[in-house]
Amino acid sequence: MKTKLSIFLLSLLLLLPIDNVLADEYQETLEVFKAASESGKFFEDNYGYAVFPTIGKAGIGIGGAFGKGRVYTKGAHIGDTKVTQVTIGLQLGGQAYSQIIFFKDKRALDEFTGGNFEFGAQATAVAITAGASAAATTTGSSVGASGGQHDAITSGKYHKGMATFTVAKGGLMYEASIGGQKFSYTAK
Repeated sequence: MKTKLSIFLLSLLLLLPIDNVLADEYQETLEVFKAASESGKFFEDNYGYAVFPTIGKAGIGIGGAFGKGRVYTKGAHIGDTKVTQVTIGLQLGGQAYSQIIFFKDKRALDEFTGGNFEFGAQATAVAITAGASAAATTTGSSVGASGGQHDAITSGKYHKGMATFTVAKGGLMYEASIGGQKFSYTAK
């Protein structure tokens, strides 16, 4: 079992960028989310957000994901964050995606930055991909078509003061699994 876990972790690391995350990566990721129709609206009405340019994800029965990001409030970088995810279920493959979490108010931002924050299995993320958008939870899913990544049709809303969007960057992952994301925060 230990060997399988080592192979899995090595596979996950291969999905992550080797070089340091550059400021341009964050700006490019923000521009993608600003250009998408529904997530773009969240930039007008938020207290802050956390952005992850690349989260690498892999799985063979047991899966995991890891990524580094930054937290902003009123456009100012206030700290750094990391996300880890463990999933169990039918899954095979690997992928990379970008993610943004919007905070509606100070309370939601404080909850996220207050220590180790966790999204449970019921958390919903709206996926914005070239040609399609989807939202999925353990209780159901929805899918819709759109013209492309920069004019994606999405339907996001705040839940408990937070709204999450993802954009697929590459890879292929077949997945019917359950899991949650755990975030850590370090002030700047």
